Amino acid sequence: MEAAGRKPGLIFLLLFFHSLHPDLTLADSVTPDEAKLLRDEVCEMFYHAFNGYMDNAFPLDELRPMSCAGEDTLGGYALTLIDSLDTLALLGDRDRFAASVEWIGKNIRFDINKTVSLFETTIRVLGGLLSAHLIASDYATGMRVPSYDNQLLNLAEDLGRRLLPAFDTPTGIPFGSVNLLHGVDKHESKITSTAGGGTLTLEFGVLSRLINDPIFEQVTKNAVRGLWARRSKLNLVGAHINVFTGEWTQKDAGIGTSIDSFYEYLLKAYLLFGDEEYLYIFQEAYAAAMHYLYHDPWYVEVNMDSAAIVWPLFNSLQAFWPGLQVLAGDIDPAIRTHAAFLSVWRRYGFTPEGFNLASLTVQHGQKSYPLRPELIESTYWLYKATRDPRYLDAGRDMIASLQYGTRCPCGYCHISDVEHHNQDDHMESFFLAETVKYLWLLFDLAVGPDNLVENGPYKYVFSTEGHLLPATPQISLVREHCLYHGAYCRSEDLRQSYRVSESDNDKQESNNSRFHAGWTKARYSSDLPTFDPTAITGLIKGVCPGLTHGQKFGISYVYPTEEHHAHETAKPKEPTHEQSHSVVVLTEPNFDHALTDYSNDHNDNQTYKSDVTS
Repeated sequence: MEAAGRKPGLIFLLLFFHSLHPDLTLADSVTPDEAKLLRDEVCEMFYHAFNGYMDNAFPLDELRPMSCAGEDTLGGYALTLIDSLDTLALLGDRDRFAASVEWIGKNIRFDINKTVSLFETTIRVLGGLLSAHLIASDYATGMRVPSYDNQLLNLAEDLGRRLLPAFDTPTGIPFGSVNLLHGVDKHESKITSTAGGGTLTLEFGVLSRLINDPIFEQVTKNAVRGLWARRSKLNLVGAHINVFTGEWTQKDAGIGTSIDSFYEYLLKAYLLFGDEEYLYIFQEAYAAAMHYLYHDPWYVEVNMDSAAIVWPLFNSLQAFWPGLQVLAGDIDPAIRTHAAFLSVWRRYGFTPEGFNLASLTVQHGQKSYPLRPELIESTYWLYKATRDPRYLDAGRDMIASLQYGTRCPCGYCHISDVEHHNQDDHMESFFLAETVKYLWLLFDLAVGPDNLVENGPYKYVFSTEGHLLPATPQISLVREHCLYHGAYCRSEDLRQSYRVSESDNDKQESNNSRFHAGWTKARYSSDLPTFDPTAITGLIKGVCPGLTHGQKFGISYVYPTEEHHAHETAKPKEPTHEQSHSVVVLTEPNFDHALTDYSNDHNDNQTYKSDVTS
């Protein structure tokens, strides 16, 4: 095909092709000396923003970097400082870390009449306090604060108990918001997101293990079980659910907005706590995502019941996925997907909140870039796994974009429109907790790491907010009764407090059958019976070979109301939906053939493309 006859989208396809074949690019790779300079530049970026916050916004929650002012955005408790604590420790800044820990311990209180997001408060504030406590209280970290006496842990426990009323629902899935002084308002919405209900296990689990109170770990595990019990027959979960009825109010399944960190915390809860139940659910959920959502190298959103495509969109929150795949050991698709996502960044200088894969344009109404870290996070993990210099090149490009596009007088600004690089006067706390943290770790790893994560006394799991949670014996081994593979636990370790309905007592299933068990109300009071979190890891493989994973872990399956009395027992049929080459990037350098397919299929997409672009 001659150049004159090529479609306008070919330039973009070429960009994608080059991102998949970096050997064809002309950019020079980052040298060791340049990596050191880039690491130092990222450090300067952190302090430009951190000092800007401390000088102009503290103790308000967040910085307005253009006007050099502050604003309370979450609860009015120095959010950015709490979110930045472990980054200060990672950079080795003992003085500022110690001073910040001491100030927070003396001045922050949570007995305030504020209604806050359960999800955001957990990942930013509770996670920040716990991570800083684990660093400040441990000589082995090299950042022990001499005057520290568990003040942050005491604050974390107080905050955690104020969040517990959110879990008092019939399904165990929590409300999205809770008042720190009065609990859940009677008019509070009963609709929450899957990520909001399923991304609490790390912080609450660590809190339980540090203070020796299982209630926090119990309620968050019940929330995960409540969501997973209501998965579709395809093992997909939707985006929003009613926490009282368990009915899905939005059935779009994907790996991005409203669902993303549900997948993330399944795997990370297993990595941190060693709880095989989370691993099992992750394996089932991940397999379904790769089967129904993956259109190599992109991911789309589908109906959770039929797998019909409803949203051919890349949204920026999907960019965490390649990093998660690295942790799961699935490197090859991670490399391809990261390359596709990176090509969007390189086209605009940033990743927009939404990029339409049918029209290959920025999605209307989703043109902003709020300093998100997800693509940088995946870049770090892929470099750590492969040591491929292309990821250092990507990091260098990202630094250039942030420095030239988002730097403001007192910090770094949101981009309101990636096509025109218009700045917006806001800086989320996660810029300091995650964005610069992953960039710094990337280049410090290239230079020869000398930091707490790579050279410290523990292996660390990063929370979804980028907080460092160490796999210490107190956290990771508290529930291990048997230390050798194949060993058998004491009989008393096998007792479980799971409650099933009478109708389920007679049910017996083969190893390959579908799970179906009764579901009971989860309550938050520590005086009431809930699932016993100490009974899982004692069940060593081979103890009861006739049990399915669902029976072994007490996992339920709740059928939709209309199917409760007569559900299908046959294997679900493969979904019938048309796949479009317009959402698949070239993996072979056969441009003529690809463009023919793209042109032919492009018209077939109008049935759903019109809904997406409107």
